[in-house]
Amino acid sequence: MTDWAHASAWLYTWSAERLPLLLDLTIRLAVILVIAWFLRLLARRAIRIVHATLRNRTDSIEDIKRIDTLVRVARYAASAVIVIIAGGLALSVLGISVAPLLATAGVAGIAIGFGAQSLVKDIFSGFFVLLENQIRVGDVVSIAGRDGAVEEVTLRYVRLRDYAGDVHFIPNGEINVVTSRSREFSQAVMDIGAHYRDNVDEIFELMRAVAHDMRTDERYAGKILDDLEIAGVEAWDGSSVTLRARLKTLPLAQWEIRREFLRRLKARFDADGLEIPYPQVTLSLARETEAALSGHASRLIGAKPTA
Repeated sequence: MTDWAHASAWLYTWSAERLPLLLDLTIRLAVILVIAWFLRLLARRAIRIVHATLRNRTDSIEDIKRIDTLVRVARYAASAVIVIIAGGLALSVLGISVAPLLATAGVAGIAIGFGAQSLVKDIFSGFFVLLENQIRVGDVVSIAGRDGAVEEVTLRYVRLRDYAGDVHFIPNGEINVVTSRSREFSQAVMDIGAHYRDNVDEIFELMRAVAHDMRTDERYAGKILDDLEIAGVEAWDGSSVTLRARLKTLPLAQWEIRREFLRRLKARFDADGLEIPYPQVTLSLARETEAALSGHASRLIGAKPTA
């Protein structure tokens, strides 16, 4: 009984001394978390309003893509800043001085910097990629040897999805050259193989007729921006003459227009009796060999069958 009384008295004394402090710390931490949560919601709402306002002020697809990319990065940055500030305040409430942590972080940052040079490079490269509007969400690009549609752009990486559905995460530090296939306009380039005995000018007229039909078709008229541009004879191949032409299209419409043009041109070739060239081999014999084979064939033809 005596031990129980002493324990009860000690617990009562400890509770009287510590519970107000614990309650005060809990309330202050809760206030910090609630304010951080409220600020995060407020920041997201403000960014959403700015996003909607900017999108309503422009009809350009190019500007809309840039706005979407910058808003996405701004949302991440705002969340990171709020979390860092809330964490520092929470540590101060718990009695942990932030100044020594910052000093330690500065010294440790130098040491870590040597081992995290690629991370720093990625962040700096990502900053300039966004600042210079090199890559935007929705673009089709070729970077670091990968092709695909841009699904996400951050300060750390770019996420691509290729035609097969594979997703590629490319660190910004590995981006040296950006090839965009969806800026302002595109070109559907067609290389047509023609037989050597066919008239090239007649095939050019067929190509112009096919392009004209496509421009009058409501399914493709809005996607083709100009008449067919014929470059001419591009090359002499082993079994065909390569003719090159191109159509100016809306961004990302070049592949659809090219496929439809080739399909229609194939139908016109078939209707006009033009042959699609295929590899052929011409065998030339030396005169002595030709004479010997001719004499041998003559002897075989002139020989009488024996009874």
